[in-house]
Amino acid sequence: MTSLYVDADACPVKDETMKVAGRHGLKTILVSDGGLRPSRDPMVQTVVVARGADAADDWIAEHIGPGDICITNDIPLAARCLKSGAQALKPNGDAFSEDGIGMALATRELMQGLRDSGQITGGPRPFSKADRSAFLNALEVAVQKAKRGKA
Repeated sequence: MTSLYVDADACPVKDETMKVAGRHGLKTILVSDGGLRPSRDPMVQTVVVARGADAADDWIAEHIGPGDICITNDIPLAARCLKSGAQALKPNGDAFSEDGIGMALATRELMQGLRDSGQITGGPRPFSKADRSAFLNALEVAVQKAKRGKA
C-alpha cells in the first residue's frame, strides 16, 4: 500500500497532504525533529527524529519504498527517494523525476556556491495559493499513478 512521507519541518502543505491521504485511505508519516502536534487520525504517524542536519531525511530514505510518495523541497532527499522507487513532490506541486534529478542536484550545488560567496542573497518567492492548488493536483496525480503501480 502506498504511504505518504512528509519532510515535515517547514512543510507548508501538511494539511493538504493529510486531506488527500484521508480521501484515499493512505497512511501519512510526518517526519520532523520536533514541534509537530500529533494527529488523532490513526492513519497519520508522527515521527520525531534527533536534531541534526539530515536526521529526518535519513529516516525517510531508510523507510520509503517503491510506490510511496515523499513530499519535500530537499533535492538530495528526493534523489534518494527516487532511487528507492518512490515518487517525490515539492510542496508547490513540481515532481522530481529520474531524468531531471541530476540537473536539479547540479543546480543546487551551483546556487549554494553563489549564496556562500554572497552573489545571491535573496530566498525563494513566497508560497502562494496557486502553489497550494498545484500541489493538490500533483499529489492526486501521484497517488493515482502509485495505485496503478506505475510509480
